[in-house]
Amino acid sequence: MIAGVVVITLLYVLTMLFLLYGFTHVPNFSGKDSAPETTFSIVIVYRNESENLPLLFKSLLKLNYPPELFEIIAVNDASEDNSAELWQEFLKEHPQLNIGLLENIRKSGSPKKDGIELAISTSGNEYILTTDADCEVPQEWLKEYNSLIIESSAAAIAAPVALKTEGSKMTFLDHFQELDIFSLQAATIGGFGVDLPFMCNGANFCYSKEAFLKVNGFEGNREVASGDDVFLLEKFQESGLKTAFLRSREAVVLTTSTGSWTELFFQRVRWASKTTAYKSFFSRGLGMLVFLMNLLIVTFSILVLLGLIQPILLLICFLLKFNVDFYLIYSSAKFFNRERAMKTYVLSSLLYPFFSSAVAIFSLFSGYKWKGRNF
Repeated sequence: MIAGVVVITLLYVLTMLFLLYGFTHVPNFSGKDSAPETTFSIVIVYRNESENLPLLFKSLLKLNYPPELFEIIAVNDASEDNSAELWQEFLKEHPQLNIGLLENIRKSGSPKKDGIELAISTSGNEYILTTDADCEVPQEWLKEYNSLIIESSAAAIAAPVALKTEGSKMTFLDHFQELDIFSLQAATIGGFGVDLPFMCNGANFCYSKEAFLKVNGFEGNREVASGDDVFLLEKFQESGLKTAFLRSREAVVLTTSTGSWTELFFQRVRWASKTTAYKSFFSRGLGMLVFLMNLLIVTFSILVLLGLIQPILLLICFLLKFNVDFYLIYSSAKFFNRERAMKTYVLSSLLYPFFSSAVAIFSLFSGYKWKGRNF
């Protein structure tokens, strides 16, 4: 048993250090001086988002990019509130914007993928840029993407996502989610830094329409409800298309935190449910390693309480994980200029192995409910 524990712990530490190395090798980017020339279709598939749409609309109106070079395609996925009416009002009030409103057509087990494909089929622009209805996009968003596309000619570009924090009183749940997002962003950037991109976030993901058609879109993973971002990234990699990460504070999309632990749990179950469909050896291996490390901490905690092993073994494993995770998450928090979020790191790191293990196990043996639908 000891040998297995040593192997898992060392592999985990070395892998996190590898990702930390990658994180430091993705340079910060700023491209304000590039002339706007890329055309974008901003795709937003929404369902029951009436509470969040006003902030999204406000941010879209602030976009600093020639209106003739971008369009907004909003796809209503059977909303049961007044979200569709809000979009209609937004369209009427702002005729200067090119806005297309569509009704989703269900064809697969993934409503969001159906909506994105429908939007892309109507798009006449070069690049597709996806985000979510509960997000706020930055003013220089399109400018930053335009500059990196011109500089790199990348077919697909991932960019950072963070939680909304301004003007809100942060609860421990909010802090826990923020640190979790920082860890995911650090791993995402680190993967790009070591030329093994394996993760991205559909709330801030851009790719050329040509590349999407070249890899046959979501063909092959339509029945997986989530993964409209990661599976595409995998397919772009497999096809030899160039990918990049837009490491720019001016390209950060802000997303809303969940309102309860139950909602957070099932959100993470939804995210975890797609990992079994990953094709990348690195992605699958990393997912398994993270699961085993967290499960090891949970198992040792139980064994210590039962008096079956000495606490020193648990302490060594926990401290090694605690420290290497700290450096990775702190690096991410520093990029987002949110170092103060680390104040809850100790408590969060004690809770996280139990939360993460429960999510992983639940995702393997059960479905989940999301936005009023069972998957």
